Amino acid sequence: MMSHDIPQNLSGKVAIVTASTDGIGLAAAEALGQRGAHVVVSSRRQANVDKAVSLLRSKDIKVIGTTCNVGKAEDRDKLINMTIEQCGGVDILVSNAAVNPFFGNILESTEEVWNKILGVNVTASFLLTKLAVPHMEKRGGGSVVIVSSVAGYQPMQGLGPYSVSKTALLGLTRALAPDLAHSNIRINCVAPGIIKTRFSAALWENEGVLEEFLKQTSIKRLGQPEDIGGVIAFLDHHCNRRHELQTVRGAA
Repeated sequence: MMSHDIPQNLSGKVAIVTASTDGIGLAAAEALGQRGAHVVVSSRRQANVDKAVSLLRSKDIKVIGTTCNVGKAEDRDKLINMTIEQCGGVDILVSNAAVNPFFGNILESTEEVWNKILGVNVTASFLLTKLAVPHMEKRGGGSVVIVSSVAGYQPMQGLGPYSVSKTALLGLTRALAPDLAHSNIRINCVAPGIIKTRFSAALWENEGVLEEFLKQTSIKRLGQPEDIGGVIAFLDHHCNRRHELQTVRGAA
């Protein structure tokens, strides 16, 4: 489907997407932009931000970008403040940023590993939501989408701490939902299976792991970033409608 055939149901909305210069984040930014949203993309490297902004603008998407390490308070503040200054408000937050600096027996993971994974994957998602909510309230409501993983339901071997962080995001979504509902802000959590991105390459490039995973799927293929981008855009559609909590478990 060409972008001009996609209903512009998010026209006038402003959407922040973290870790959005590649993979699921970029696909979400594109899907939101195709539906009329003014998109704010970010990642840790300026070169990646510039490349993503150019790509999206070439597809007639309204977009600005900035560097942002969501694990740093000053970067989170910069992301929100720049969005308000240049776009006038915030309607949608897609919290997609995640790290996984560890692979192996969970008992061999260190305190440093846990602090890094939980800090970026969980705490930063909460703190960004907390920063964005007052601005959504000013616009009468909004939508938050947090990107978890099927590893949040069934831990993946070798990815223990990462899996725990993704389980925590399911809990965070449920914990936030009742309080955000009072402000007409919906929060949803998307739990993708193995999606063919650079971030998950260690999994799908391993033939043994890939073969085992495909045995558990119905359509016998990996998910693509645009599969999840479309789901995220769907959940943000009509972001001022009444609150509803949906946890989407999407195996490829």
